[in-house]
Amino acid sequence: MGFVFNLPLFVAGPFIILLLVGSGVGGLALFRKVQLPKLKFGHSDAHFSGAMVASIMVFYGLALALTAVHVWETYEDVARVTTRESACIAALWRDVSEYPEPTRSLLQAGLKEYTDYTIHEAWPLQHKGLVPVRGISRVDRFQATLMQFEPRTEGQKLLMAEALREYNTMIEVRRQRLDAVETQLPGVMWIVVVTGAVISLLSSFYFPVEDFRVHATQVSLLAVLIGVVIFIIVALDRPFHGDLGLTAAPYELIYDQLMRH
Repeated sequence: MGFVFNLPLFVAGPFIILLLVGSGVGGLALFRKVQLPKLKFGHSDAHFSGAMVASIMVFYGLALALTAVHVWETYEDVARVTTRESACIAALWRDVSEYPEPTRSLLQAGLKEYTDYTIHEAWPLQHKGLVPVRGISRVDRFQATLMQFEPRTEGQKLLMAEALREYNTMIEVRRQRLDAVETQLPGVMWIVVVTGAVISLLSSFYFPVEDFRVHATQVSLLAVLIGVVIFIIVALDRPFHGDLGLTAAPYELIYDQLMRH
């Protein structure tokens, strides 16, 4: 199923929905032809079948909804991490801009290099699901320059303390961003999602509906509903991947407004 994540959303959405609808209608046609004539239904069997389908859909719908909410919350959390890191970079830039020369220029150059690397090298790797590793050398060089500065006045001591605080926060959220690159639903959760979809569609076959068109329409509507929710999970499951993957826009804004000039 991994190839679905590499498809554009305008292809992945219809693919998932058509796959479920086609499987549902095709399975229904085969079931009505082979299995349904062998079954005997009493007057109260339809009520029992309806109650069973409702129970299945309640449990599966709850599991699917909780999965979708979890994926969305994870996506939002990662978005907040990237925004916070860019904000720390901006604050750190303003702090080091008050340092005396030549430390000021060295720190600004190091921070500018790190931001440029994050935008043009790290982000494309994250988009592919790969964790960028070359940023650590840039961070180490910046830290070495920052720690070598020896403040001489009380104002410089306060400035350095604030710069160190922002730097430590940036390192923390940077680590969170890198950890989030490989964030995705575990395979067992996808087994639950896919198995639940199959069971839900199969349970809708056990009704002696006379007109196949009516039965197929109902199964198709159920398949479309399930497909839409699964599509949402696929679209948001990997925060940096796909058409809805998080972009480097917050970093680009800081770079253009503060560092380019």
